[in-house]
Amino acid sequence: MPEPEEPRPARGMRRAGWLLVACGLALLPWLYVLATGLPATATAAHWPLAWVGLDALEVLGLIATGLLAARGDRRHALPATATATLLVVDDWFDTTTAAPGGNFATAVAMALGAELPLAALCGRLALRTLGRSA
Repeated sequence: MPEPEEPRPARGMRRAGWLLVACGLALLPWLYVLATGLPATATAAHWPLAWVGLDALEVLGLIATGLLAARGDRRHALPATATATLLVVDDWFDTTTAAPGGNFATAVAMALGAELPLAALCGRLALRTLGRSA
């Protein structure tokens, strides 16, 4: 039996999609500017606030995803997706900004032992839910 054809998105959705594609393409030259223009090291005035804020968003995402999933609410896919993304971003910045040696080893251990497995779990929850919505 042939699979049913996907419905065509509404015109506004198609426009929004193409606008996002155009914005992504327009940002490609900016990657070159960043890669060639940023200093090798930098000092951040609000470094602790940045990391506490990121981790606080992860905490909220994990709790929201968990509560919604435990209640069987399909909307858990939304915070699960956001939380998976935040965890991967956290891992990326932890490992790329860590000093060589013990700090880097700790960042890799946290990535492999906590952040990436939690991101995978959140991603799996979101994909399972989205796969069933068809």
